[in-house]
Amino acid sequence: MNDSPETQPIGRGDFVRRASAAAVAATAAAAAAPAPGMAASPPVRPGMDGAQALQALLDGNTRYAQGRPICGPLTARRAELVSGQSPFALVLGCSDSRVPIETIFDQEPGSIFVVRVAGNTADAIGIGSLEYAITNFKSPVLLVLGHASCGAVHAGVAFVQGGPAAPGHIQDVVAAVVPAVKEAEGRPGDWADNAAMQNVKDTLAGIVAASKIASDAIASGALAVHGGFYDLSSGKVTVLS
Repeated sequence: MNDSPETQPIGRGDFVRRASAAAVAATAAAAAAPAPGMAASPPVRPGMDGAQALQALLDGNTRYAQGRPICGPLTARRAELVSGQSPFALVLGCSDSRVPIETIFDQEPGSIFVVRVAGNTADAIGIGSLEYAITNFKSPVLLVLGHASCGAVHAGVAFVQGGPAAPGHIQDVVAAVVPAVKEAEGRPGDWADNAAMQNVKDTLAGIVAASKIASDAIASGALAVHGGFYDLSSGKVTVLS
């Protein structure tokens, strides 16, 4: 009697191929698993409030800093986003290539509405971009994110110390951070990093003061606003306010 397909012996080549595939799958699953006690979260979170949204960002940052991200292949996610987006957070960050916003918060595309500009300051276009997201997506949290070793802030320190103006429109970037540089002068610790943190606070206050859309959303409880500071060495984000 012939063996059925289910009972036919497996050849050595088939066995090796199947074992290799199983090992690869197990390794991928282990790498994608969240850290102990830290559950994976879906990219879209209806009904999330500002505190929960901030915590989702910080949980993702912890996974990133620990080298245990859960974001996997994004082909299916890309297809999902063709019909629209529903970001749970807004982040105004620096253009610095070492601070990729979605990556450091371990979030898939469609989860964060990002505005990036050198020095993470907010002009009318940046504020308008945030207002668009507040109005259309009802995202419950806005985070202004600065970082250590910010080139714009270091240029601001050099300028305040008597250095020459930067060429072209680069000086516009420098000028935007100069007030924070002057405020932070003389504080204990690194002048540039202190200035970068002050710049985050100033930018956040400026957005709230300049934008009725943002201030109304804050007053109604629909939007929470925070400042954050990213450390390049550890990969960790610290909430400043």
